[in-house]
Formats: sequence, structure tokens, C-alpha cells
Amino acid sequence: MARLVQEIPVDLPHPALPAGEWADAYCVSTQRPFMTAREAAEAVFSDFPSWVDGLMALRNVIVAPLRLKTGATSKPSVPRIGFFPVVSEDKTRVVVGMNDRHLDFRCVVDLACNECDRDVTITTVIHRHNFLGRAYLKAVLPFHRLILRTSLAALAKA
Repeated sequence: MARLVQEIPVDLPHPALPAGEWADAYCVSTQRPFMTAREAAEAVFSDFPSWVDGLMALRNVIVAPLRLKTGATSKPSVPRIGFFPVVSEDKTRVVVGMNDRHLDFRCVVDLACNECDRDVTITTVIHRHNFLGRAYLKAVLPFHRLILRTSLAALAKA
């Protein structure tokens, strides 16, 4: 049975980033037996499609002269899921993200367990600081949507 990735509305302000003024969210149902939101987040953020690595490498080359954070400039001691620093977590919600010169972002992974399925929702909340933050979001938004939809669709198939 095919399971669709659905875009769902987000209410702002969002508790993960109260200053955020932009957000989107995608949800999918899966039969994978996740017991915690961390397990779901690890399945999504630690196993991106291989083409995402190339996009992230290109992104890092482009933003380095702008003094934006890259994987090479982030603290290695911070707990991570994939390449995202963990901000907070409990059994049903994991928040990853970081603050930078141009914008702050949080990705929130929520897990809701039903009888047979698990609903995994990823909400992205962004607070743009300046023109660079607005331009950056506009440039990466098509890739952001493609990556999330592809990753959640793969999660549903597994």
C-alpha cells in the first residue's frame, strides 16, 4: 500500500523556536516499529539519499566565504543525529538545529504511535535575521522540500 507524504499546516509561534516566522511540516505513516522519536529521526537524518551529500558539499563551498556554519565549523562534542546538533529530546519529540549569522533553524521530529502505524512528522521552523537569511531560504527551499519528501517517502516504504 502506497503511503503519501503530506504537507501539513504549522501554527506560529512554535515552541521549538518562538521567534520563528517561517515554517513547514511534512507527515507520513509508516509500519516501521519506532519506539522513540530519536529512532525515527535517526532513520531520516542519518540515511539521506546519497545525492544529498553532494548538495551539502556544494552548499558548504558556497557559504564558507560568507562565514556561515558548515560541518567543519560546528562543535564535534555536541550530540548529533546525522549532521544536525540535538537541541532537545524526549520519547515523542526530537528537536535538532542551530543558530547562525543569517538564520536560526529547528527541525522537529514528532512520533505518534497508532495501532499498526507510526506517524512521523518533521516540522522545520526558521527565524531569518537579515537579507542573507531571506535569500538563503529562498535558494535552498526547493532542495529542502525535495529532501524531506524523498526521505519521508523512503521511510514509509521501508
